[in-house]
Amino acid sequence: MTSSLRGNLIALVLLALAVLAAFALGRFPVAPGDLGRLFWSLLTGEPSSLPAQIETVVWNIRGPRILAAILCGAALAIAGCAFQGLFRNPLVSPDILGASSGAALGAVIGIYLSLGLFGIQLAAFVGGLVAVGAVYAVGSTIRRGDPVLVLVLTGVVVGSLLGAGIGLVKYWADPYNQLPAMTFWLLGSLAGTAKPDLIPLLGPVLIGAVILLALRWRMNVMSLPEEEARALGLATGPLRIAIVAAATLVTAASVAAAGIIGWVGLVVPHLARFLVGPDFGRLLPTAALLGGGYLLAIDTLARTAAPVETPLGILTAVIGTPFFIWLLASARGGWS
Repeated sequence: MTSSLRGNLIALVLLALAVLAAFALGRFPVAPGDLGRLFWSLLTGEPSSLPAQIETVVWNIRGPRILAAILCGAALAIAGCAFQGLFRNPLVSPDILGASSGAALGAVIGIYLSLGLFGIQLAAFVGGLVAVGAVYAVGSTIRRGDPVLVLVLTGVVVGSLLGAGIGLVKYWADPYNQLPAMTFWLLGSLAGTAKPDLIPLLGPVLIGAVILLALRWRMNVMSLPEEEARALGLATGPLRIAIVAAATLVTAASVAAAGIIGWVGLVVPHLARFLVGPDFGRLLPTAALLGGGYLLAIDTLARTAAPVETPLGILTAVIGTPFFIWLLASARGGWS
């Protein structure tokens, strides 16, 4: 068995276990046997003979939330892979480059303007794209020092500015309706996710993922120094724009659906790289499976660990920080 097949199999098993645990845990647990009977009934058209309450929980309540968690986790993971490879920096993620903060600012403005779900998602995409473009433009004009370090520091500065913008919009917002919605949403949550919410999430994630997969071998070349990539015949400028746009699209879709969820785009790509190596043809699918399973496990913990649901952004930080420290200690031979 090749390392790629073994890595994908491990990621798929972990995702399947996370799905089973998500259905089995909660106020209305659904056993794996009942879940199998429901899916068999869906495939064959035969009645499942299960209580209507279980069918409602699976198809209308927990099922859409589980699918949303998988999509958001996969989106953040492949965006992290794309940004880390493009900027040749293992510390780069959608959070550090400002994509998440820019998307959050756009979405908060959309909430402030009482836009619909599509309008909020569009504002999030534009905000994320502008933020990453600003970070890259400012970082490219500074010629002194390590360019990777300059880029990361620029992302931190721009992220702070975007955070100030979010705070300003929250200060202007209606304190009785808009402000609580913004505050709760910014902490990250998938509570209340329904079937109609999956359509505006699924479309952008699939489009961005297909674009990144189509550019996978070019992304391998883009991981080389700029001069070498150009010598191999790549138009690095347009290609970089396409990769940034696709990664920002999936990030903005995740932020619009679930709020700011950190660490997924930073930690999961490293774990996927340990399993299958740095080749993007193998890395992106593995990262998507691991990211979906990871965020689904976090979401299950968020709704079952306490009487009141814990925000996802808090749990990903609490769990992601020591996990990333462990990854740093385990990376004996570097990150490639």
